[in-house]
Amino acid sequence: MKFLDVKTDYAFKKVFGSKDSVPVLISFLNAILDYNDSLKISDLSIVDPYQIPLLRGMKDTFVDVKATLSNGKQIIVEMQVLNVKGFEKRILHNAAKQYSQQLKRGEDYTLINPVIALTFTDFNMFDDSEDYISQFRLLERKRYIEYTDDVELIFVELPKFNKDIDSLTNIKEKWVYFLKNAGSLDYIPDILSDPCITQAFSIINEAALSKEELELQEKRYDFIRLQKGALALAKEQGIEEGLEKGIEQGIEQGIEQGIEKVAKNMLGAGMSLQEVEQLTGLNPQQLELLRNKT
Repeated sequence: MKFLDVKTDYAFKKVFGSKDSVPVLISFLNAILDYNDSLKISDLSIVDPYQIPLLRGMKDTFVDVKATLSNGKQIIVEMQVLNVKGFEKRILHNAAKQYSQQLKRGEDYTLINPVIALTFTDFNMFDDSEDYISQFRLLERKRYIEYTDDVELIFVELPKFNKDIDSLTNIKEKWVYFLKNAGSLDYIPDILSDPCITQAFSIINEAALSKEELELQEKRYDFIRLQKGALALAKEQGIEEGLEKGIEQGIEQGIEQGIEKVAKNMLGAGMSLQEVEQLTGLNPQQLELLRNKT
């Protein structure tokens, strides 16, 4: 057997955001959010990410999966493989917009439901911590008094999760292992035989996919590999240039030029402004200028 790499946006949405994904997503969220029995998610509705790619009221901002729990709490889930400029601000912007857009004119503020932005990254974000899961809420600076838990940001850094298959001890670790390694497996290990994880494997089993689905996944995977290589090259060129112009300035200029070149190639290949903005972090004005040069 061969399975799709779940770290691509296409496969991630297919596993957690399709019409048959409700039990899979419930199990996944209960594991990652580590809810106790009294708070465990029992039901949710998935907003189809294929039909509704944009957060209403936000310009050119995509999420991978959006769900509403039975208690009204909103959860937006995203898989990010490229560490692009402005990524951290975009996550916060998504969560704040999702929180504020719930209230219609004249409605009471008590009607606003909490929002969780759950983000998985295929790169390290917080170098000063070895923990692979980080959770953020609004706290008083000195006394650490919680102001509210209405907006919560949770990050799962996959490179920091280094457990091998034989050392997995709980459902959270099994789901993170699945997310990080499913694309490199050729069978379902016995330790991952949880019913919902098994269902997730069946969704990404290449034998059950159409030729068109496999081609789409391969294009997305090739695109990610290409952009990772381009960003790495841009950084390398920036370091070399920095030897002559000053390390910090050289790196910054090299990365910026490399990202602009990548964006120009994407636009020339027919990608939309929204897709290119999401992957490069460049703003619409910058992309319009680049598109006019292609």
